[in-house]
Amino acid sequence: MALICHARSTAARHFMRGLSASTVIGRWNSPPIPFSSGGSERRFGSARAGESVSPQYDDCRNQVLDFPGGKVMFIPEMRFLSESTGERISCYRVLDHNGQTISGSSFKEVTREVAVKMYRDMVTLQVMDTIFYEAQRQGRISFYLTSTGEEAINIASAAALSNEDVVFPQYREPGVLLWRGFTLQEFANQCFGNKSDYGKGRQMPIHYGSSKYNYFTVSSPISTQLPQAVGAAYSLKMDRKDACAVTYFGDGGTSEGDFHAALNFAAVTESPVIFFCRNNGWAISTPTEEQFRSDGAVIRGQAYGIRSIRVDGNDALAVYSAVHLAREMAICETRPILIEALTYRVGHHSTSDDSTKYRPAEEIEHWRSARDPVSRYRKWIERNGWWCDDVESEFRSSVRKELLQAIQVAERAQKPPLKELFTDVYDVVPSNLREQEQVLYQNVEKYPGDYPSDVPI
Repeated sequence: MALICHARSTAARHFMRGLSASTVIGRWNSPPIPFSSGGSERRFGSARAGESVSPQYDDCRNQVLDFPGGKVMFIPEMRFLSESTGERISCYRVLDHNGQTISGSSFKEVTREVAVKMYRDMVTLQVMDTIFYEAQRQGRISFYLTSTGEEAINIASAAALSNEDVVFPQYREPGVLLWRGFTLQEFANQCFGNKSDYGKGRQMPIHYGSSKYNYFTVSSPISTQLPQAVGAAYSLKMDRKDACAVTYFGDGGTSEGDFHAALNFAAVTESPVIFFCRNNGWAISTPTEEQFRSDGAVIRGQAYGIRSIRVDGNDALAVYSAVHLAREMAICETRPILIEALTYRVGHHSTSDDSTKYRPAEEIEHWRSARDPVSRYRKWIERNGWWCDDVESEFRSSVRKELLQAIQVAERAQKPPLKELFTDVYDVVPSNLREQEQVLYQNVEKYPGDYPSDVPI
């Protein structure tokens, strides 16, 4: 493990020499961050219990207090910290809107095989969102939520991770599962809640989960997955695993108490976890200008002592490079990393939402056409000679055909039996659940027309 981490830290340092300091901490003209494979030099020191914390004087006659957490210098002036630096933190980008690499940009090289798979999965995610959304509008599934406009975040971040890394998603990251091998049939089974659904029909559509792919099941409450991810990361650290935890959340999630608790928890325990904030402009109908008074989410990492970076979330190469290096630092330096990806939620929040009620249609269309991450990335792989129109047309057609077939199979499959509502939680079912089960069966027998006929009793 030590040799692996040494090699990775060395690789990270060589890679970082090609990056400006702004690409590491998100601010232009800032001093570079010292990298190390461990040790206390990167943390503030603390006085131990019983040690003196009396004032000391340095050669400049400044009074210094050796306070727990590190030495603090006293000054005679009364100074309040400014609420803002006056300059927004910069955003790391590799590809411009035309899919051309920006002159002087540094990024992690991507092989042809990986680059093409990234694009194919981004297209698959697009097609999947379109068809499942239509299925919900037809009344065939009860709910759906798209990732339109955020395909690069989904696929590029997944490509930079290892399958051994544990993922704690929010609900707009099905592309991570897709990248790891989750099939279209498995997606369809979950959305239709049939007997092949791993959640046995007990979750809403799009609440995917897979133990095989280290992808914890989606949970509707906002940000509850963040402290869970830190706990998992701390466990990986204690077991000396060559892996980290990754958790995704939106800009609205940063207003939850779990966000702040998780960041502080991770920083103090020095846990290898990547916090990935999808700042897509809107928390349902709440815009970011009403969500933050600070400069987004990235600045909050610094407040908790966490290395952070802001990236262009619609630039697949920038996302891939940032996550790749973040993973190296998280594992080899046993530290948390915060990534804020600036993107835009092109679709409605969900099928229960009409976003044109609170944002202009022109704004949506601008991001859909001029700033589409899939089109931008396609231009780049086409310039490399790895993709063309004929392949595009054939591939989209094949994905659509496969998904429609998967939906037919999922729709016809038998539903999980009613008794599964009361299993898989307790080893010995408690009395209150047994009573509820009895009442349920009595109601089904008494009012059979009020219950779905395709659910086995």
